[in-house]
Amino acid sequence: MVNNKIEASLLKLKERWKIDENVESILLGKRKAKDIQVEVNGVIFHIPMLDNLYILWKCLWPECHNCCKNQARLPLTIVDIVNISKCLNIKKNELVSKECRIAEWEEQEPFGPSVMITMPVLKRSESESNIDDGKPIKCRFLNEKGYCKLHPSRPGCCKLYPFTSWITLQNNRPIINATFQFDGNCPGFYATSSIEEMKSILEEYAKIIIEYNNAVSRTTREGYASITIIE
Repeated sequence: MVNNKIEASLLKLKERWKIDENVESILLGKRKAKDIQVEVNGVIFHIPMLDNLYILWKCLWPECHNCCKNQARLPLTIVDIVNISKCLNIKKNELVSKECRIAEWEEQEPFGPSVMITMPVLKRSESESNIDDGKPIKCRFLNEKGYCKLHPSRPGCCKLYPFTSWITLQNNRPIINATFQFDGNCPGFYATSSIEEMKSILEEYAKIIIEYNNAVSRTTREGYASITIIE
């Protein structure tokens, strides 16, 4: 079944970028990829494979900054709140009360259950309200040259993109998993015969993903967020 939002995003993407036909077939649900699991520095990456070709990714910034123009929401961890409040030179409670809103949304883990998440989210526009949740909006911190005005204090979810992550239990031990967000907004995906060319990127993101999951856990422990598994 084709996700209409992804199809619309992909059509818009193709106005400027050439999209690999293997990537397009996955995005449109025409073909199902194999799940190839690769462990890198304590993170299990789930890499799609079609016809012996790995679906990999590289960032095309500064030519592309679609992720900053089409974020559905910007959830903040306690680490983000501390860093961004320092960047904006305001107090943490002022950031949460004036620059954020509290959002609740359901999220389907790629290889797991659905979860209900409640977290503070940074307003992408000054007038953003709950009715805008999940809708792509250009971030107000993106300048005309494609730079983030919050960098390097940008939210962890921005650093994480285009990956999404989740935790599973193996022998009562938490295992961090990650895979790509195929939302139709990123032109950086391509098919290739070797995964080696992305090894350094996976090593870099393994660190980011572990730090982000630790920050989310701390955020829930300190009562800034809640994550509930939906039966």
